[in-house]
Amino acid sequence: MSLLRLADVQYLATGQKIIDHVSFSLSKGEFLTLTGPSGGGKSTLLKLIATLLTPTAGEIYFKDKKQTDYEITTYRQQVSYCFQQPSLFGETVYDNLIFPYTLRNQNFDKQRAESLLQLVDLPRDYLLKKIVALSGGEKQRIALIRNLMFLPDILLLDEVTAGLDEKSKNIVHDLITTIQKENVAIIQVTHDAEEIKKATRTMWLEKGTLINEPISR
Repeated sequence: MSLLRLADVQYLATGQKIIDHVSFSLSKGEFLTLTGPSGGGKSTLLKLIATLLTPTAGEIYFKDKKQTDYEITTYRQQVSYCFQQPSLFGETVYDNLIFPYTLRNQNFDKQRAESLLQLVDLPRDYLLKKIVALSGGEKQRIALIRNLMFLPDILLLDEVTAGLDEKSKNIVHDLITTIQKENVAIIQVTHDAEEIKKATRTMWLEKGTLINEPISR
């Protein structure tokens, strides 16, 4: 059984085809890269999978059930999307890391939060750090671990290392490697040649169309 399956998915905006008859499947624990020229539809496809956009035609299936049959919050707890530009809120890191627990009406797991902070090379006392005092790389790391307070089935990464310094890039790469070992499926959008090499499968998307067969490693 595929964890995720896209069946002839299309997406139109202002009468223009942005995603054109895209079909593929994703297995549990698989690491898939979407690459191709800018403006080819990669980020749009990720947003369709994340329910941030709705397909014009075709179907997206998650665990053999139509995406549209899921309650949206339940779906997003299992299919987690990370933006290229980190979107943090509130005043502190704590405000962000408690959010997944608030959604689930569960008590905050401080030990889990501190463990994840250390995993991305941030001290445990960063829980009280003000958002305005964070660097761009630190904000991205906080955004990522917020999505991992509860491990999702699928993690969607939309060029999350774009614009990061080398240190932050390497930390994010190490985090992705660790997540893979937890059998989380990953779909990343990237232009970075080194990041593409890390994936188990690569697909090229151009003008909204998959123009070649997936490349497996």
